[in-house]
Parts: sequence; C-alpha cells; structure tokens
Amino acid sequence: MADEERSEARQVAAARAIRVLLVDDHQVVRRGLRTFLEIQDDIEVVGEASDGAEGVARTEELRPDVVLMDVKMPGMDGVEALRRLRELANPAKVLIVTSFTEQRTVVPALRAGAAGYVYKDVDPDALAGAIRSVHAGHVLLQPEVAGALLSQDESGGAQGRGGSLTEREREVLGLIADGRSNREIARALVLSEKTVKTHVSNILMKLDLADRTQAALWAVRHGVAG
Repeated sequence: MADEERSEARQVAAARAIRVLLVDDHQVVRRGLRTFLEIQDDIEVVGEASDGAEGVARTEELRPDVVLMDVKMPGMDGVEALRRLRELANPAKVLIVTSFTEQRTVVPALRAGAAGYVYKDVDPDALAGAIRSVHAGHVLLQPEVAGALLSQDESGGAQGRGGSLTEREREVLGLIADGRSNREIARALVLSEKTVKTHVSNILMKLDLADRTQAALWAVRHGVAG
C-alpha cells in the first residue's frame, strides 16, 4: 500500500511540475541546464532547441510553461523568437539566459516580451528559483536594466499618462505588478475575467505600453504596486 501511495504521489508531483523548454545554440549549455533541472522535483525539461526558429516551433508543439532562451543565436535570435511567440499569442513565459550583460542586449529582449533574465553563470538554485518565479507571473530584472527600460518608456510619455487611469484600472495595475493572472485579479476584485481583460487592454493603451511586463515595471516605479 505504501508503494502505491508513493507512486501516486510521484504522479501528482509530475502532473504539477513546471514544464521547461531549453533554447540555446550550444549543446554543452543545454546539457548542463538539463542535468541540473532534471533533479528538481517540480521542474520537468520537455525538450530542447538549438536556435530561435526551432525554439518557436518547439514552443508551439510542446506548449511548455517556461522557455529558457539565449539571446544571441545563429539565424533567428532570441529577440526575434520572442516577437514571433507574441504574434502567435503563445502563453509560455520566456526567461532569458545570457552571457551578455550590456543593456543594449538585454533591454530589447525584455521589450519583446521576456519575463526576465539571468546570466549563464547563475547559481543553480537561483536558476530554479527564477523559473518558479516567472512561472508564478513575476518579473525578474536587475535594477539597472529595469531603470533603462523604464526611462525609455517615460521618454515616450508614459509617466504623464498615469493620471488618465481610473481607480479600478489602478487597482488592476497594482495586482498585475504583484504577478497576478487575470483569473486571480478577477477573484480579488470580484469581476469577470472578461472585464479584467478589458481593464488590462485599457491600461496598456493609456500608458502606451506593449505588455504586462512593462505595465508591472511602470507600476513599481510609480508606486502603484502594493
């Protein structure tokens, strides 16, 4: 009976595991990531890809929860792959894993829809934590990159548009910054998901922002987040 219970527990854990796709043009990097991630009880590596185009195709095929993606790759790079995934409305969260620290490399990826980034020399436990964090809906940014991204948004006038938000839209924006999904926001504010989606669309339009990541950053910078 104990064996059956343990087997059932393992099946439940597998069903709840965060499904991860690895996209990097270096096989040794993919192998290293897979070796570490496969020992995590709550993370399952479901596939690999060696460039952006293959990464997009595999993301559409496998529907992972989180994609670990390099920025610089031959052919379609990580930024273009992110743009393509956004066009396809793929729900996977993309975590950039890069060896480049320059803002000019990382910021375009974030503006294209990445949920955050880590460096390739990241501590393994920190990487697992980053995967769990973006899967939960949080944004992972270094302060200097967040500042660069926000300064670009503000130079376009987003800061001044904050006053056009309604009180309800500010509530929704604060919950977006907390990493809440539309369903969770709907529950918290006793609204329908359709109404929440409308509020989110209005927020992005009024602030002239591209996505929820930029909205969350704007909220943190301007004191809307809780």
